[in-house]
Amino acid sequence: MNLKQLYYFKRLSETEHYTEAASSLCITQPSLSHAISELEKELGVALFARQGRNVKITQNGKRFLPYVEDALASLENGRMILQKNGAENKENIRIAFIYTMGEYVVPQLINKYSLSPECHNVTFSFTQGTSLTLLQELKAGKVDLAICSYIADEPDIDFIPVIQQELVVVTAKDHPLARLYEHEVDLVETIHYPYIYFSENRVMTPTY
Repeated sequence: MNLKQLYYFKRLSETEHYTEAASSLCITQPSLSHAISELEKELGVALFARQGRNVKITQNGKRFLPYVEDALASLENGRMILQKNGAENKENIRIAFIYTMGEYVVPQLINKYSLSPECHNVTFSFTQGTSLTLLQELKAGKVDLAICSYIADEPDIDFIPVIQQELVVVTAKDHPLARLYEHEVDLVETIHYPYIYFSENRVMTPTY
């Protein structure tokens, strides 16, 4: 007696039709007939009686059915409990990142990690913000790591460089800077013009 035979028996008892039961089980009718026949041989009783093109569950089949239903239900409950426990045992890594990292950098990092054998038992949760707010969340233990700009005078935080981003000056085509400097401009030349710039709670780190 095996699990498939019990599933097949239960389904056939519901339909009392070999073709319909086999179709719903995604198997051939001969495969279903053979499985039921082997089960009947092992039990030593007939579970179904043919009535024309259909079958009818016998009294012995009716007696056996509740035990099969209970057994399958217990197995399903066990499967669900194990899957739930497996999900609960997964490690969740909380990642925070500044907005400019969300389009390419973070997805690439996660995709690369997902190809490693260690990733099967790990899930991720994400949050975005400015470098200062992310650093506060990191200190408070709300996230496990933060991808942000370097912030000086933070002795309790380890900063590891992962990427450099280039900043450019963007102007209208008829702006004086655009007319004077076609490819590049010294920042000193821009100080006389108003800026649309990052807010004060965003940190930019110069590289040399």
